[in-house]
Amino acid sequence: MAANNALTPPARIGLVGLGLMGVPMARNLLAAGYSLTVYDVNTQVLSDFAAANPAASAAASLRALAGVCDAVITMLPNGKIVRDVVLEGADNLASGLAAGTLVIDMSSSSPVGTRELGELLAARGLALIDAPVSGGVRRAVDATLAIMIGGDDAQIARCEPLLKAMGRDLFRTGGLGTAHAMKALNNYVSAAGFAAAAEAVLAGTRFGLDPATVVSVLNASTGKNNSTELKFPQQVLTRKFAAGFSLGLMVKDLRTALEVAQATGMKAPIAQATVDEWAGAEALLGPGADHTAMVKFVEHLAGSTIEDGPIQGD
Repeated sequence: MAANNALTPPARIGLVGLGLMGVPMARNLLAAGYSLTVYDVNTQVLSDFAAANPAASAAASLRALAGVCDAVITMLPNGKIVRDVVLEGADNLASGLAAGTLVIDMSSSSPVGTRELGELLAARGLALIDAPVSGGVRRAVDATLAIMIGGDDAQIARCEPLLKAMGRDLFRTGGLGTAHAMKALNNYVSAAGFAAAAEAVLAGTRFGLDPATVVSVLNASTGKNNSTELKFPQQVLTRKFAAGFSLGLMVKDLRTALEVAQATGMKAPIAQATVDEWAGAEALLGPGADHTAMVKFVEHLAGSTIEDGPIQGD
C-alpha cells in the first residue's frame, strides 16, 4: 500500500480546519471532483459545512478521517495545533493513517517545528510536505492562491494536481520547512509595507494632504505595494477593517520570520522593529482584530486619526 501511495496521486482527501480559508479551499476540492472528508473541532461549523456541501463527508473524529484518506490537509492557526492534531492529541491523525499516506500542512507553521514533525512522521512511514498559502480569503474563494511547497520532490509531484485545485501559482521552495519559512518572510515584507504606508498616510493627512490622494500617488509611484493598492482603499480608508486575517496571526507570522533570520545568525533590525510595532498593535486592539486595524495603533501613537485631517503645528 505504501509503495502504491508513493506513486499515485491522492484521490480521497481529508481536510482538517474549516475556518475562513479552509471552507473555500474545501469547496474548491469538491468542485474539482475529489472525494472529501472534513473535520473541525467546532461541531457546529462541521455540521453547517456538511449541510451546505452534501458531497463532502463529515468525520466524527480525526482518527475516523485518517482511515478513509490518501492525503490529509491541515489548515489550522499554528504549528503547535498542527502537531497536536497530527501526532500528539488523544485523538490524532497518525493513529489512523496507513503507511505512505501524505500529510500536507497548509497552515502558517514554524519551519523549525515542521522539520521536527516531518522526522517524527517519517519514522511512522508517513510523508509530510509544507504548502502554506498567500492571497487571503478572496483568492481562496476563486482558487487563485499562491502556494509555496517544501519537501520531497516525488511527494510534491504526487500532490500538485490536488494543490492546483486550490491555487494558481505554485512555487517549489526546496526541502521540508522552506515553504513555511517563505510564507513567514512574505508576511513580514507585507506587514512592513503596511506599517510604512500607515505612517506615511497619517503623516501626509496631518500635514494637509487628502488621504485618498496620498494612496493614489503612492500607487502611481515607487511606493506602491500590496497594502497601498488593495488594503488601504478597501479596508483602511473605508474604516471597514475586515480583510479576513487576524492581527494575532500576523504577529505570529512576524515572530516566525524573525526566528528564521535569527536561526541563520543574522541581525534583522527592521524585522525586529516590525515585530515590536505589530505586537504593540496586538496589545492595544487584541489578537482577534483584523490585521488592517493595525492603522489604529499608528493613530493611537500619533494622537490623531486619518479622518481628523490636518494638525496645526506651532
